Amino acid sequence: MKIRVAYIEEPPFYGTGEDGAPTGADIELAEVVLRAIGVSAIEYQLTSFGEFLSGVQEGGWDMNVPIFATAERARHVAFSVPVWTLGDGFIVRRGNPKALTSYVAVAARSDARLGLIPGQIQFDAAKSAGVSDSQIVTFSDQPEAIAALLAGKVDAFAATAVGNRAAASANEALEAVAHEANKVGRAPVGAFSFSKSNHSLLRAVNDELRKYLGSADHRARMEKYGITHTEIDGVVAGSDS
Repeated sequence: MKIRVAYIEEPPFYGTGEDGAPTGADIELAEVVLRAIGVSAIEYQLTSFGEFLSGVQEGGWDMNVPIFATAERARHVAFSVPVWTLGDGFIVRRGNPKALTSYVAVAARSDARLGLIPGQIQFDAAKSAGVSDSQIVTFSDQPEAIAALLAGKVDAFAATAVGNRAAASANEALEAVAHEANKVGRAPVGAFSFSKSNHSLLRAVNDELRKYLGSADHRARMEKYGITHTEIDGVVAGSDS
């Protein structure tokens, strides 16, 4: 059985390694789970965030690497059980010259420019916090946004705190700023996604995830990428629901 899996460039979750092969925490999780359910060949498809949902819907591939599971996205695709829970943060130039520590802080400074990827949950979070359209600069992916940040075209780029730490560690001119943890409601969770008609693959993946998530092997593999109990424990308790 061959399964086609789509991914984008967003380390440490997924990306293309120096050898040209896909790599990252969620790539490794996909490998473990799919091999465990009997998949003999995995074919990876590099795509853009904007094509993720439509691509799996239309049969371009069988499965997407984990993205945030939202009610709006669930109208179009079927999500697996959650595999991580992540807070937001910014990548800024070292020293954080405009003291941008939250979306509210960006909204309070009319001279602040925030880089965002349309369709990602950070876009809605920024708008909800009062960040104006004139403050937002949109990009197609993380590498493009980081290049703009280094060039001074934006003052911060919003993404997951874990991903930002990985990106900032690769460039001494940058630093990551984690937002304060959300104290109200459940933190955003991420999950694999599938076509709503692909019931058998979804069911098999969910069965294996329920057994594997939170195991010693799972935790050890994720820790290599900077994903710790903070990002795992919040979903393990609910993985059997």
